[in-house]
Amino acid sequence: MTSFHSYFSIIKDMRQQGKVLHKLMDILFIAVAGFIAGADDWEFVIMFAESRMEWFKKYCELPNGIPSIHTFRRVFRMIDPKQFEKCFILWVQEIARRSRGDIVAIDGKTARGAKESSEDKSQYALT
Repeated sequence: MTSFHSYFSIIKDMRQQGKVLHKLMDILFIAVAGFIAGADDWEFVIMFAESRMEWFKKYCELPNGIPSIHTFRRVFRMIDPKQFEKCFILWVQEIARRSRGDIVAIDGKTARGAKESSEDKSQYALT
């Protein structure tokens, strides 16, 4: 999460520090990973994170487990959306730069050979 952390660390945590149970970086990382995986709401993000808890523990501290839906909603209401957008764009640009134009498979389907029969490109990969 070092790269992710370095890009998103400028986001200000506006929560009352005495009441914080979850690290801001953990919340942001889980949210971004969940939506990249296809989530369209916070319930899906939470189910995704809970089903991949061991994977998330490699990149997040999670001292109190996966945050609740209320925590995700509250945090994303508090953060500056323009600041988040800027961090996200810069992070994705870094991923693209590191990949040197190679396909970045979000869900691994390119690696497993999931391709459309009429084309030689995966419908599930970002280029």
